[in-house]
Amino acid sequence: MYFVYYLRSIPYPSRYYVGLTNDIKKRLSEHNDGKSIHTNKFKPWLLNGYTAFTDKQKAQDFETYLKTSSGRAFAKKRF
Repeated sequence: MYFVYYLRSIPYPSRYYVGLTNDIKKRLSEHNDGKSIHTNKFKPWLLNGYTAFTDKQKAQDFETYLKTSSGRAFAKKRF
């Protein structure tokens, strides 16, 4: 399974991060341990939601969509 996940920063609630992984618990731990350059300044992070896919390409396409302006609007309404 592939997961497109949506994180929200606890100390900076206006900050969010969208990513793709096959192990959500491990990836969230990595974000909160400061192992990601893009998220270490805004840790700790809360898993706000995720969508599971069996097809990797579909997961990648959805992640890419969530990073567009219309995808961000979609995520704000649903996550």
